[in-house]
Amino acid sequence: MKTYILKSTILLLIIGVISSCDTSKTSEKEIEVVEENNNLIEITSTQFKNSNMELGTISSQLFSEGIKTNGYIDVPPANRAKVTAIMGGYIKKSSLLIGDSVKKGQLLLTMENPDFIQIQQEYLEIYEKLNYLKSENSRQKTLFEEKITSQKNYLKAESDYNSAQAIYNGLEQKLRLMNIDPLNVKQGKITSTISIYAPIAGSVSNVYASLGEFKNSSEVLIEIINDNHKHLELIVFEKDILKVAEGQKIMFNIPESSSKSFNAEVHLVGKSIDENRTVRVHGHLENENEPFLVGMFVEAEIITDSYQKPALPISSLLEEDTNYYVLVLRSKNENSYEFEKVKISIGAKNEEWAEVLNLDVNNKEILIKGAFLPLE
Repeated sequence: MKTYILKSTILLLIIGVISSCDTSKTSEKEIEVVEENNNLIEITSTQFKNSNMELGTISSQLFSEGIKTNGYIDVPPANRAKVTAIMGGYIKKSSLLIGDSVKKGQLLLTMENPDFIQIQQEYLEIYEKLNYLKSENSRQKTLFEEKITSQKNYLKAESDYNSAQAIYNGLEQKLRLMNIDPLNVKQGKITSTISIYAPIAGSVSNVYASLGEFKNSSEVLIEIINDNHKHLELIVFEKDILKVAEGQKIMFNIPESSSKSFNAEVHLVGKSIDENRTVRVHGHLENENEPFLVGMFVEAEIITDSYQKPALPISSLLEEDTNYYVLVLRSKNENSYEFEKVKISIGAKNEEWAEVLNLDVNNKEILIKGAFLPLE
């Protein structure tokens, strides 16, 4: 249970939990305060112990200055794939769901279209024709060299063969893009379906294909994300960008999911300003094994400067009418502690510490735990 010290209109009271143990039960009661004047309080050693109070002194702590910004968790472009088909067709098979893991080269879905058959027929026809044109070209070349035929006939045969060769090579590459083996086509194995395979390993992030649906070649069928290398993509305004440099520390949190703070480092700073007068800053995570999801919104602070200052824990301060106070130990013995309420001035603050500007309480023991409510 936390212990609080609060000021009333007459005197300062310490409210604590005092355990009074017997063989059967524990009771709670108010800490008794012996008042010598308005700024002095005395508590017993038993009360100090049972209320988990703690003494400490001013210590040197690290404070920092930074740029507040926001952004999101992202992955490199090479780790994100939008899968499309080389030609449009009807979805024949699609069994993957969002979140499924896939390996590189794994079958994602199959598509069907009569046009696939036509391309294979054209390839097979030009393949058979190519053999004849190659033979005819060789024959015309021999006749021309022996001056039996004209140069015109030889050049036409050569042109027909080269033209057919170009068509043949183009259709073969098209078949390979459609994941159809040209060797199977040469053997007369013509299919009306094509298979779509995963270009990268990762997890399925979106599925846009339903059975029986016709999809054009320009339409995305499936999205895959490999999140093995997650990073921060931050947005910094033009007025602050000159303060940002590679290697600076980044502290960030995921406000919608956790209050925990995480660390990263500035890896790249954009070299141009977009239409919103902002610059992208790329940050590497300190721990990529954290369960972040790609696209998560983050609030971040890029640390641009840091320095050591004398400080006290926030929990040791009491704020009253814009003034701050601490309890300084005046004396102690085996039975009691006597504290004096002392006004102090503070400077920079963070979540845990406050800089102390006046050092008249330096090297003095101060009640740093169990004293006051933490400052909001």
